[in-house]
Amino acid sequence: MNEQEVNALLTRIRAAVDAVGEIRLMEVCGTHTVSLFRSGVKSMLPAGLRLISGPGCPVCVTSQGYLDAACEAAAREGVTVCTYGDMVRVPSRDGSLEQMRGQGADVRVVYSARDAVAFARNHPDRRVVFLAVGFETTTPPTAAAILEAHAAGLDNFLILPGHKRVMPALHALLGGTDLGLHGLLCPGHVSVILGSDAYRQIVEPYRLPCVIAGFEPRQLLLGIAHLCEQAARGEAKVENVYGVAVHPQGNPIALRWIEQIFQTAPAIWRAIGEIPDSGLALREPYARFDAVTELGLTIGPDYEPPGCLCGRIIQGLEEPLACPHFGASCTPMRPVGPCMVSSEGTCAAWYKYRRTDGLAD
Repeated sequence: MNEQEVNALLTRIRAAVDAVGEIRLMEVCGTHTVSLFRSGVKSMLPAGLRLISGPGCPVCVTSQGYLDAACEAAAREGVTVCTYGDMVRVPSRDGSLEQMRGQGADVRVVYSARDAVAFARNHPDRRVVFLAVGFETTTPPTAAAILEAHAAGLDNFLILPGHKRVMPALHALLGGTDLGLHGLLCPGHVSVILGSDAYRQIVEPYRLPCVIAGFEPRQLLLGIAHLCEQAARGEAKVENVYGVAVHPQGNPIALRWIEQIFQTAPAIWRAIGEIPDSGLALREPYARFDAVTELGLTIGPDYEPPGCLCGRIIQGLEEPLACPHFGASCTPMRPVGPCMVSSEGTCAAWYKYRRTDGLAD
């Protein structure tokens, strides 16, 4: 993207903001939050445009009870816990999976759910528990892994179900506290699976513009420009500027896998509480892969460390600088809450790219 194109998009954004006075947009996706900082796009935007982070970081919205159950599994004799990297360092009530690994627990970082299946196949003497977290982006790979394990007759592969659905969370968020939003910058990765038509259920009842964008600077600026111009015109519709990857109906094969393996279920979101139909539970005959029932694990109540504002940050109610822990008692090396751990966490992005003078290293 050349300077002329950048300036043209910024001019469109400034004109729309000037027409409205102030525009508040929420970037639903944690990757958008990080990309806006890392690319420098956020620093280019006019003062009257405020970007608010939403519940788009899968690690950040995972409840404390789920993390406690993961640690409970890791403490079991003969159990190996396989997980994506960010989950290892998130604090539970009694420490993190990383700390448990240092004490002898078998905790392994994998790059895919199929890696966990392969480990289970190669280690039939171990019960292998894969931490199945993430939104619709990571749900199809989990479904594919379960299909593979089912076909192979593996009886030592399990998942700890923790996948979340974006749309019910957006309904809960928008139907609750009035955030004064003028639009949603919608997640590119999730939208590849769901499709752009899925956002009509948000646009129509809430009269809120939804624009799907990718993660490069041009995509970010273009998505923001479209949202601001809709706000200036008083419009509310779905627009997709990420057409190279996102189609109206999404990915039918991935959606079919999700439907085959999972059914909707209530889920607890960190600090938000239980949201109906926002989670996924295993259908028969795949329920035998559920670690909660097979190992007798306990999913306890949610919990947030005293003073930690992660829960309010993922709801767009606070910014990281409002948290008394931020940059002092909570840093990437010594995280108090998950928003400072995850590579998509708002606090981690603010700490890396927008620290103010005087904050601790």
